[in-house]
Amino acid sequence: MADLFDSTDAPTVSSAHQPLADRLRPAALDQVIGQEHILGPDAPLGVMLAAGSLGSLVLWGPPGVGKTTIARLLADESDLHFVQISALFTGVQDLKKVFEAARMRRRTGQGTLLFVDEIHRFNKAQQDGFLPHVEDGTILLVGATTENPSFELNAALLSRAQVLVLERLSMADLERLTQRAETELGRALPLDASAREAVQEMADGDGRALLNLIEQVMAWKVEGPLDRAALSTRLMRRATKYDKSGDEHYNLISALHKSVRGSDPDAALYWLARMLKGGEDPRYLARRITRMAVEDIGLADPQAQTICLHAWETYERLGSPEGELALAQAVIYLALAPKSNAGYAAYKAAMKLAGGSGSAPPPKHILNAPTRLMKDQDYGAGYAYDHDAEDGFSGQDYFPDSMTRPVLYTPVERGFERDLKKRAEYFARLRAERGEDGD
Repeated sequence: MADLFDSTDAPTVSSAHQPLADRLRPAALDQVIGQEHILGPDAPLGVMLAAGSLGSLVLWGPPGVGKTTIARLLADESDLHFVQISALFTGVQDLKKVFEAARMRRRTGQGTLLFVDEIHRFNKAQQDGFLPHVEDGTILLVGATTENPSFELNAALLSRAQVLVLERLSMADLERLTQRAETELGRALPLDASAREAVQEMADGDGRALLNLIEQVMAWKVEGPLDRAALSTRLMRRATKYDKSGDEHYNLISALHKSVRGSDPDAALYWLARMLKGGEDPRYLARRITRMAVEDIGLADPQAQTICLHAWETYERLGSPEGELALAQAVIYLALAPKSNAGYAAYKAAMKLAGGSGSAPPPKHILNAPTRLMKDQDYGAGYAYDHDAEDGFSGQDYFPDSMTRPVLYTPVERGFERDLKKRAEYFARLRAERGEDGD
């Protein structure tokens, strides 16, 4: 059965039994806390409403930041009938009823704002089902999602809707919400300043979670304000928001990688800890840390890759939590190691060159000639054995005869690659002196 909410069906609930989050739901857009970047006069929604040209939207943001409230208020501001469904509980037949009701409403001159919570839960075919009703004006669609729309929503649907990003509430936003709750309840939280801040930290940017915590605290019968230690015995900290297969996973591994690349061991350790606290598989982290050594440090510090592999092996032998220390030490080493992506860039350039050079054969002088026929075809003719040269370098050309010699690897002036740069320049000079480029 669909989870349908029609604004005309809203039940009347005594405020005494109404959750605090419902009692404090904003009655106008200017009462929404924390989303000024989309609601202000010069922000996207402010401009749309002022021009009377509200279009279909996708509201993307974490839980408890006002997505449902904003959708409901947009319907009020635009004089549209508000209908709410959840993708978790709505089937094809339910959607047909919603669209038919919207068509009937439209014939009487009433538009419909259809709010779809968790819209990313609909499959691609179901998402396509919204398109004709959006295009002919039967509904104005407002979808809400906690997942990245770029990955979860059809390109066709995204092309017909503007994506607005809602942000997690800041500590200042949460304090404003706390004060609003105290006004509604007629008394202050029985907490000292540090404990008050702790409650807001526990909410982790989620306004609805904060109001639920405040309701719990306000129900306690205590004498005098509680401090942070006393609060911690009564309230458990919420688990950190982390989805090992969703946005948080990719956002945090990106933060870890870029902190290592930016030579910031403290930030790198913080993001590593965030992922481990969230339940990330340490083996995944070991693999990604090793990739960082190969991609961002490379030959500037050849030992970095070995340290990562040893850390990975140490974790496999020790397990958690002791083995995770080896991963942390590898992250510190990588962050402080000299950086170079010269090898990575050279490999990509070589792959591009190989892909565009067809099947050009190697020059004959570096081909083996195990048969008489191959010798007759000059395979191996003129090959100079480098060990026979006085300095161990023949200077011959090893690229296809049809190819102009490229430079793919350009070492940097950092770490061990300083020495490699000197070697590369030395061989290039010898090659030029011996006329290889002119042969």
